[in-house]
Amino acid sequence: MKFSWCLLLLGMLFSGCLKTDKGCPYKETNIVASASEQQQVEAYLSANGITATRHSSGLYYQVLTPGAGARPQLCSSVSVGYVGKLANGTIFDQKNIISFDLGRVIEGWKKGLPLIQKGGHIMLYIPPSLGYGPYDVKNDNQVVIIPANSMLIFDVEIFDVN
Repeated sequence: MKFSWCLLLLGMLFSGCLKTDKGCPYKETNIVASASEQQQVEAYLSANGITATRHSSGLYYQVLTPGAGARPQLCSSVSVGYVGKLANGTIFDQKNIISFDLGRVIEGWKKGLPLIQKGGHIMLYIPPSLGYGPYDVKNDNQVVIIPANSMLIFDVEIFDVN
């Protein structure tokens, strides 16, 4: 009888380890760009005659096409095309199409992409703390492609949301 109870308890214990639904591992953050970073973005927008909307995080954006259908969430897999630039116009990255979990990218994308839906197109003006902050980003040859504390500009289209 004791042996049966032990087997039953062990079975219950190990069956709890076999769960396949792990839930969403990504969590919302409340990061807000500093006033000086927001002023940096505002100065860029003003100097370039760009009218953009301020998000509560300090991100600025322009919805070029709102899209329709699914709206990405942190645990969504999204397929996008994009061009990433520095404020001086230097393109540091671009992809015609790439897929990833939204929760795995910089805060500016986590906050900005849910503002549009599948088929949408958005411009994101990202202050440093919602991008790579005080860290240089280097390419495979160890050349800095995004200097620390850079404002980032992304032109993003969402092709699919799962």
